[in-house]
Amino acid sequence: MAARQAAAWCYRGGSISAEPRINDRIRVPEVRLVGPSGEQVGIVPLAKALELAQEYDLDLVEVAANARPPVCKLMDYGKFKYESAMKAREARKNQAHTVIKEMKLRPKIDPHDYDTKKGHVVRFLKQGDKVKITIMFRGREQSRPELGYRLLQRLAEDVQDLGFVESNPKQDGRNMIMVLGPHKKKTEAMAEAREAQAARKAERSGASSADAAEEPAEA
Repeated sequence: MAARQAAAWCYRGGSISAEPRINDRIRVPEVRLVGPSGEQVGIVPLAKALELAQEYDLDLVEVAANARPPVCKLMDYGKFKYESAMKAREARKNQAHTVIKEMKLRPKIDPHDYDTKKGHVVRFLKQGDKVKITIMFRGREQSRPELGYRLLQRLAEDVQDLGFVESNPKQDGRNMIMVLGPHKKKTEAMAEAREAQAARKAERSGASSADAAEEPAEA
């Protein structure tokens, strides 16, 4: 009953909380009671519900305050809060955040630099991230916007298996900008990365075991 006592002290503090009312904090003449296993007990006086909570060594938790009468359930509230916190933590851990990477190129980029930049774009798209491609014009290059446009088209074609043009090339002052979006969702890319990491780990572990088995025993 420690969870019941702790929660009672918390509520007596008078602070506004989003947590449900439990046990002595519930102030209604009767409730629609749900048992520990989800069974419908029915409408019972509040005193009877609290008595059952003591018998089961559980908490009486108001789960639907706006119902008439309010719906309450018998549960271990401390355990319920802990499991809810763990589920929320796991959900945040697996949540995919949209990330926009940026790659800057010059309109007269040499082949080696282009391959290097393209490699980064490929990696970003495989990770499920968007990529903002910026062509930077300097001096007289500003009078040749078609150079930047052709370069962006070339890059889009080179990575079309991994991404698509989400925002077409457009002039922005001295720069020309295009945004590439990944075909794979971030969650899918994360899952594939975890699977690949697990496979590599298993492969290394298997190789180590094989090497150990091949070592000759000392005489």
